[in-house]
Amino acid sequence: MSAAAGTTQGATLRARKEEHQRLAATDAVQTRTPPGWGDIHLVHEALPEVDLDAVSLETELLGRTLRAPLVIAGMTGGHDGATAVNAALARAAERHGLAIGLGSQRAALVDPTLEPTYAVVREHAPSAFVIGNVGAAQLVEQGGKGPLTLAQLRRTVEMIDADALAIHLNVLEESVQPEGDRRARGVADAIAELVGTLGVPVIVKETGAGIARTTAERLAALGVGALDVGGLGGTSFALVERLRAQLQHDQRGIELGEDLAEWGIPTAVSLAGARTAGLPLIATGGIRSGLDAAKALALGATAVGVARPLLLAALDGDAALDAWIGRFLETLRTVLQLTGCTTAAQLRERPLVVGGETRAWIDDLGYGPLRPAPAASEPGR
Repeated sequence: MSAAAGTTQGATLRARKEEHQRLAATDAVQTRTPPGWGDIHLVHEALPEVDLDAVSLETELLGRTLRAPLVIAGMTGGHDGATAVNAALARAAERHGLAIGLGSQRAALVDPTLEPTYAVVREHAPSAFVIGNVGAAQLVEQGGKGPLTLAQLRRTVEMIDADALAIHLNVLEESVQPEGDRRARGVADAIAELVGTLGVPVIVKETGAGIARTTAERLAALGVGALDVGGLGGTSFALVERLRAQLQHDQRGIELGEDLAEWGIPTAVSLAGARTAGLPLIATGGIRSGLDAAKALALGATAVGVARPLLLAALDGDAALDAWIGRFLETLRTVLQLTGCTTAAQLRERPLVVGGETRAWIDDLGYGPLRPAPAASEPGR
């Protein structure tokens, strides 16, 4: 690619990234379909024998210890306004001992002058677990554009000193996006080739449409390190791209975004399916409170990812971020006590009641039972 072409493409990506951040902060991109947390019920333990201050939120993720099972989900980068947001999110990750992901780094590969909008995360979070990010669509040829090279993928890791690299699956978004990359054949082979050659774990991450059990098991067979189920029920990138299509008077994108705004597998259902893959699971998609997080952890998640609420808090500054995270973690810690748990991992062993649409999904897809049947009582007891 020539320098001029790179500059032009970089400017296009910069504008797109700015639009994504601005639109993601609006209510117009939230799905009507719930993620399923309202159908999940944890059972209260009236005699927990657990002191609140004895509850630990520490969680192991890909060999690293987090102070809480919360990932600041990859959101932004690649435009001027992203620098301050990423810096604020990084400071919060460092203060609270959380993991943090970035938005797609392709823009910085095209235009290296954008690298500081991503590198700022490591500057402000020197000890945090940092997750890089590139799109799966860029692992294969797209309309004459070659796939990202191994050297470029390694550069995404180096520019932020990443502890892991997320490959995001966004076929739905690319389909609606006016300038989307719509070739998908060969992505699985490209992921398999990348695993083991990058030097850091590979996380495969959906972006709002969920992951089915069969897909989770295919990815596990490829050797990926973890899955982020990225389910339906939070921000809809079909709606984000529909709004962008409106700005460009692209009728095709407008109509497709309207038709597919609610497409996908709800987050709770995705977790119920993916738990058999034997991988660490991150539950992203409609996590809005510590109670939501507890339900996700009970369904098998190792950690939860939160994007839009933290983006909105970051726009208001560090104090707003600390307030949001503080309430989230206090609720989660209290739910652990109320279910008799001293660690988040113990939630997977506690009773769970599932109803509504989530139960229908789980039954129809054959994802149950979610807990082993209780042992039969001995005669006379």
